[in-house]
Amino acid sequence: MIAWFTDGTIFLAILVLTVIESAVLIVLRRATGLRPFDVVFQLAAGAFLLLAAVLALRGAYFGLIGAALAAAGVSHVVDLVRRLQK
Repeated sequence: MIAWFTDGTIFLAILVLTVIESAVLIVLRRATGLRPFDVVFQLAAGAFLLLAAVLALRGAYFGLIGAALAAAGVSHVVDLVRRLQK
């Protein structure tokens, strides 16, 4: 069980749950009032952060970790801009 934390498997499990959550929110968009792109950008930042954590724990090339962190930042900014335009 400790290996789940030391090798990043727990982050991958959470990432899978995030993808499932996205799918459910998109399917239930009439009930939630969220548009599909709203859901994607809201959850993408967190998903990219999880990916960066997995890459770091597995000793990936630092450029990949930086790319995942940059993608998280871009997703976050896009989400904020979309929210402020409403």
